[in-house]
Amino acid sequence: MRLTGLRSYMTRDRDRPRVIVALDTDAGITGWGECYNHGPDRALPPLLDYLFGQIADEDPRRIERILLKLLQLQRFPPGALGLAAISAIDHALWDISAKALDVPVYQLLGGSVRDRVRVYLGVYSAPEPEEVRDFCKVQHEAHGFTAFKLSPFRADIHAEPWGRVLKATGDWVEVLHAICPEFEFAYDAHAKLFEPWQAAQLGNVLAPHHPLFYEEPMRPENIEAWGALKAQLSVPLATGESLYSRFEFLRLLQAGGADIVQPDICVVGGLLEMRKIAALAEAFYVPVAPHNPMGPLATAVNLHFAAACPNFKILEYRLPHGAAYNGDGMQPDDGGTRYVKDPYLPVDGHLQLRPDRPGWGVEIDEDYLQTDRYVHWERKLPIRPDGSTGYC
Repeated sequence: MRLTGLRSYMTRDRDRPRVIVALDTDAGITGWGECYNHGPDRALPPLLDYLFGQIADEDPRRIERILLKLLQLQRFPPGALGLAAISAIDHALWDISAKALDVPVYQLLGGSVRDRVRVYLGVYSAPEPEEVRDFCKVQHEAHGFTAFKLSPFRADIHAEPWGRVLKATGDWVEVLHAICPEFEFAYDAHAKLFEPWQAAQLGNVLAPHHPLFYEEPMRPENIEAWGALKAQLSVPLATGESLYSRFEFLRLLQAGGADIVQPDICVVGGLLEMRKIAALAEAFYVPVAPHNPMGPLATAVNLHFAAACPNFKILEYRLPHGAAYNGDGMQPDDGGTRYVKDPYLPVDGHLQLRPDRPGWGVEIDEDYLQTDRYVHWERKLPIRPDGSTGYC
């Protein structure tokens, strides 16, 4: 079996652009993968075409060989866009390999170590506790969710005195946990804090309420600083979405910088690299909670990784259709994700395996993908009171 072509499609998942990749073979088997949308997303299709020129006519089942070739042909380590493209190619290779054997991908990874995969849902803001409670109850009734992730910020971290920021968060979290005792909450600070002492103080405000984890409060570049931060915290510290390879994760683990690692399967180079990162983490007694704000195809890829990963903890999940917090209150959205016909949907707060479905276990709507559905999205850059910019 040989690779004969690569097709990339620009589509959307609600308000986010998505780049979906198909690899075709001379055996009539097509594999599918999803890129991370770092931006500029329209730069990915020509990059994917260039990379395919390096692997055309290869046997798609030789995944390690192909990934090594893509990495070794680059004089310098690939960055965000390069690894996003390689990740999607990796996904498609695994999909082809499993379909050729008529088995789910997780069977190629040693089989499943669990029967289902627990997921949590992001709320992506810090609305009033009563709004959070009502939203969580709706999602619990609809899909069985028992875990959710929110922002910990209730006051403007640039305009308000720091003591007021901490008090606002502490008061809000105390009420939230008092009225939602049946749910677990994680808190994602989105690397907005520059000073490590602030990251430590904010985490310890959350700690008495025993959150699921405290995610990426500060910038990722100085890995040794994460070890110093974790030593000051009494809350589980999670990070990793901004790290690119097992070598960076090894440094993080050696520095004692995380209680939970969060690699992204669309960022690090794909499932193969994700497995290597998880194995390193396991040796340090650290669980993996994959970063997954992407579309339903990426969720399918993550499901197979999680099914076969012994130190998996919980998976981030984004509903392909249904309700999401849109910034103006808990409002239903109109979906907007149609390129996967049969996405994995939670039952009792878990994704169920599909042992009778080969590959990723989902069907792609190729007709839907024929239309370019690009939508521009980028983070809003905060402006401090003095006119300088902050991290977003």
